[in-house]
Amino acid sequence: MPKDVHASRRHQPLRAWDRERSAAGDRAGAGRRQRGGRLCDGGIVGHTLAPSPALATLPLSIFVVGMALCTIPAGAIARRHGRRAAFLAGTGCGVLVGLLSALAVILGSFWLFCAAMIPGGAYAAVVLSFRFAATDCVEPERRPRAMSAVMAGGVFAGVIGPQLVTVTMDVWPPHLFLATFLAQAAVAALSALVLVGVRLPMPTTAESAGGRPLGVIARQPRFVTAVLCGVVSYLLMNFIMTAAPLAMRLCGLSQEVSNLGLQWHVIAMYAPSFVTGRLIERFGASRIVVAGLGLITASAVVGLGGVDVVHFWVSLILLGVGWNFGFLGASALVLECHRPEEKTQVQSLNDFIVFGTMALGSFASGGLLAAFGWDTVLWVSFVPLAAAIAALAVTASSRAASATV
Repeated sequence: MPKDVHASRRHQPLRAWDRERSAAGDRAGAGRRQRGGRLCDGGIVGHTLAPSPALATLPLSIFVVGMALCTIPAGAIARRHGRRAAFLAGTGCGVLVGLLSALAVILGSFWLFCAAMIPGGAYAAVVLSFRFAATDCVEPERRPRAMSAVMAGGVFAGVIGPQLVTVTMDVWPPHLFLATFLAQAAVAALSALVLVGVRLPMPTTAESAGGRPLGVIARQPRFVTAVLCGVVSYLLMNFIMTAAPLAMRLCGLSQEVSNLGLQWHVIAMYAPSFVTGRLIERFGASRIVVAGLGLITASAVVGLGGVDVVHFWVSLILLGVGWNFGFLGASALVLECHRPEEKTQVQSLNDFIVFGTMALGSFASGGLLAAFGWDTVLWVSFVPLAAAIAALAVTASSRAASATV
């Protein structure tokens, strides 16, 4: 990106792009479960409120930190009191983040908005754990399809979320987005009401005990590879997506173009879920992860090709599909690394590492973009991609060698 593009940055109010997600997951023929979630594009809102351009993506970074910090406690709640208790605690955080964000908009407080992102991250962490909960009541061979069915609900986020923002953002002109955040809190409360009526299996005595020590499980080469692939898929998706809206703005593209590009990105993240589970069952989780990492690589290559609308949009779409394959494939690999009684603690550990590492990408993204430009953000992404592909190759080689002995 040319250096003079950074010099032309204007500090003007930008439109937040707030997404409210909900999905129903199959419960082995025993009713339906609603998934509520929230993901706020902190890069855009932060651009409006931040005292410094370098801090524009800090809210989203704190959001990711909140996701990481709350995965272990959420897993502990699920292990002792059942998954529904953890889900209800998460939706409570969803209501809280909406109310705190609305108050931050009224006060024009950047730091209060940052603080609101912590319960927002907790909400998102619980929502993402729904993918593992969906596997509890199905046969092992159908687990990838169950995870995909739940994740497919995110398609509605890419359609309904931006429309919710469009309808509510100008309801009170002196305070843009106030009604948006209040609507988000209301949707989270509605999700809680739905979850109250859901009956999920309570943890058994063996599950409460927890099984093998986590250290033993975490040292498995297959678990290390699964976590690394999940980390890279989510890290780079968040790393590039966080910078993309600001990069589009810095390159002179309109906010409407940025919003529409992000909308297609979210659709691309979740729409493949209708078939990803079947692809994992047919070709294996490792191959789907490789395909996902390849698509993320293609996303970076396209982004390096130019700064026109088509380059940003195609890059974001490829990034979304790559994340879907990489993240769901890695999650399926995690399911192969633990016994039934170890599921909540192992799955929580996986998400803690994934989201914790992703936070580093969020913090680095805004600074890299402001200091070095969009191209540097994309070039940096090739390093973790190479590491993940190498780990998959080593693991596959070791399994092949063991099979021949």
